[in-house]
Amino acid sequence: MASVKDVEKVADDLEGLVGQLRKELQDGPDFEKLVEIADSISERADQAAGTFSTVNEALMGRIGELTDGVTNAASSRRPKSKSS
Repeated sequence: MASVKDVEKVADDLEGLVGQLRKELQDGPDFEKLVEIADSISERADQAAGTFSTVNEALMGRIGELTDGVTNAASSRRPKSKSS
């Protein structure tokens, strides 16, 4: 499973790519190079979003399991009322 450390690596890559983008803009833009850099930024951002989604799903699933376990345990401890 992906981790927050993986996203940190992607963020570092993004930071480097943004630096390349700025340098290219300042040096007299080569639009083909700008497209390549922008595509790379987009790919890395998608990777980060996918990682966040995976981690979120795993955490929400685990929270759901824990919540269901607590609810089931609490309901099994309640005394049952008798009807007359």
